[in-house]
Amino acid sequence: MKILYLCHRFPFPPKRGGKIRPFNMIRHFHQQGHQVYVASLARSAAEAAEGEGIKAYCSHYFAAVVNEKVQFARMIMRLPLLTPSSMGYFYSRELAAHIRQLLAQQQFDLIFVHCSSVAQYVADVTHIPKILDFGDMDSQKWLAYREFKPFPLNLGYLLEGQKMLRAEKHLAAKFDISTCTTKAELETLQSYQAAPATAWFPNGVDTDYFCPDAGKQDYEAHSISFIGRMDYYPNQQAMLQFCAAAWPLILAQLPDAKLYIVGAEPSAEIRALAKLQGVTVTGSVADVRPFIRNTAAMVAPLKIARGTQNKILEAMAMAVPVISSSEAAGGIDAVVNQHFLIADTATELAQQALRLMTEPQLRQHYATAGRARMLSNHQWHLSMQQLDSIVTRCLNLFQDNRNIQREVQL
Repeated sequence: MKILYLCHRFPFPPKRGGKIRPFNMIRHFHQQGHQVYVASLARSAAEAAEGEGIKAYCSHYFAAVVNEKVQFARMIMRLPLLTPSSMGYFYSRELAAHIRQLLAQQQFDLIFVHCSSVAQYVADVTHIPKILDFGDMDSQKWLAYREFKPFPLNLGYLLEGQKMLRAEKHLAAKFDISTCTTKAELETLQSYQAAPATAWFPNGVDTDYFCPDAGKQDYEAHSISFIGRMDYYPNQQAMLQFCAAAWPLILAQLPDAKLYIVGAEPSAEIRALAKLQGVTVTGSVADVRPFIRNTAAMVAPLKIARGTQNKILEAMAMAVPVISSSEAAGGIDAVVNQHFLIADTATELAQQALRLMTEPQLRQHYATAGRARMLSNHQWHLSMQQLDSIVTRCLNLFQDNRNIQREVQL
């Protein structure tokens, strides 16, 4: 098949959540022998240059380089409109023109869109089968933000969430199948009663790359870690709250405890956490794996979390026990208290962290069980098998609808 693949973040290199899922789909389609035409956005010439590595996984790629100031202006222009500001941020005249050119010159068998923010480019195409992979339902994320933002900023998030909800329903109706990452997100999508058909397929994790260090069996027992981009508000909120409420409880019982906050672009507030006893804020690192592997556990105390948290999959794949909030655990195909732990209050977080830092056998149990669960339930090739069935279903539904339309016309 010839596939036009659109995504909101250029999918190479696959170093962050918004790039990992689309990259693995593109690679899979390429390995299956399909011709994949990738079209996306890049925030800088450097990002576009770095993304050239995608050429090994597709037949054609195009990155529209956008200016952040211009994109923010597009967001502001949409504030008084029904169109979500997010749609403005991910709009590029250059990308729109390139997609129109591709549609005019190529005979595509399938259009695949990852993320609702770029579905606008092909929403009105009706002669080609289309799949919209929402991933996460962004409207629910914006609506959740309002609970953590002060007045009147919270009203802005409420407005954006409502506008995005309206857009998601509108877009779902225009695609043959709409998909997402988890059963919980699927329930939200199905509650819209807008999509002709729905499905879900999970995120996977590269268990060959995110694996235990065979040459290093020891670790820093009295330490825990957090991994994630630190310019992302849900990560920031999680660590600020954790350090304010749970970390003092841990230090009270274990004064030599250490916390490693590992992630690129830490804000000033996050950098300031390094002043706290035992806290290290690494900023961007070449390889996050040694930092996480060297700790007794990885904490994921996020209160704003949609879909699958790749950080949890990666830690478990590296045989590092995970302590997750209930919100962050929703996208993990694993069993609580068997493969990972849940803690929602500061006291619970401190108790679970102290257990894993002071009980080596317990730590080993969750290390082994978590890794095994990733191997059995979160491998990319298993997820891609589900994707293949979704593609087949989409093509069949499209053809059935075409046949019905012909019969009506006759």
